Amino acid sequence: MWSQDIGKTSKSANSTEDRNFRIPLIGEKAPSFIAESTNGSINFPDDFGHSWKILFSHPKDFTPVCSTEIMELAHLQDQFSKMGVKLIVVSTDRLETHVQWKKALEALKLDNRDLVKIKFPLIDDENIAVSKLYGMIHSETNSTRSVRGVFIIDPDNVIQAIYFYPMNVGRSTDELVRMVTALQVSAKEKVFTPVNWQEGKDVLVRTPPKADGNSSSTELAGYYSPAWFLWYKKSN
Repeated sequence: MWSQDIGKTSKSANSTEDRNFRIPLIGEKAPSFIAESTNGSINFPDDFGHSWKILFSHPKDFTPVCSTEIMELAHLQDQFSKMGVKLIVVSTDRLETHVQWKKALEALKLDNRDLVKIKFPLIDDENIAVSKLYGMIHSETNSTRSVRGVFIIDPDNVIQAIYFYPMNVGRSTDELVRMVTALQVSAKEKVFTPVNWQEGKDVLVRTPPKADGNSSSTELAGYYSPAWFLWYKKSN
């Protein structure tokens, strides 16, 4: 596997310098890499075009929490595809283990649902190059226990949201769908979304709309304001 900024030094991975891996932040370009996967060689993010992307990482195959997460992503993959989102899963086991994990999951019925084929790639990160590139290696131990991150990346390959989860708590795909939907609405309509926003609910505008002579300052067609600093735009 090759990845940018990885492999530029011959120092041991246990050195202090090598353990200082920085998490790329919101608003920054997603680091690129080339790696092998269950779908063949992957050049990320170039191979995924002008689409939204979710990079979803795991520390190890065949672990119980991660297995349920992969299954849920598989059941949602068509929904994500309709949203214009492509899924990419990174795990620190080797490709051969990924193939066996994928085979086992595709033969598993979870929550009484039908069997499902995993269409998205599982990336081989056995040498933790991608995990280092995305700042997911523990700064003190080089442990892979921190490799439970989620990076939501927009069509311009800019990171728009980041999540990290502990080993013992499964991630919420409902929140993942909600976040991507909110980001897409915000980007398209140039608006904000309020607390606990769900698709179809009213949104917030960046600046107050201009009033005409027949409207009050707090009641404009399609807008309302509970306070001078808070303006909502009606969804319908």
